[in-house]
Amino acid sequence: MAPVLISSGQILFKLTSAKTGGLNLRDLVSLASNPTLLIALALYGLGTLISIFILKTVPLTLAYSFMALTFCFVPIFAAVFLGEALTLRYAAGAVLIIGGMLLINS
Repeated sequence: MAPVLISSGQILFKLTSAKTGGLNLRDLVSLASNPTLLIALALYGLGTLISIFILKTVPLTLAYSFMALTFCFVPIFAAVFLGEALTLRYAAGAVLIIGGMLLINS
């Protein structure tokens, strides 16, 4: 659940970046009140809170390996929601990540 929430937040951060202005006060205030950014922060924060509670019962070495799933989810979400291309190299990398998770958790 946490990797999906954090990955969703990343996609919303990317969408927010397209509407981000400069570093002047007016643009920063506009950014701080951007609904897409606020939702992204909420999802990312919720994912982080869930991770903290998972760490109460699971060793860090195991729990953190699941966070590697964000490297699988973000490109898939980017393809679906942003129209970005998925490549054979991505697929090979995702297979290696999932294989590594299976190896670590076996």
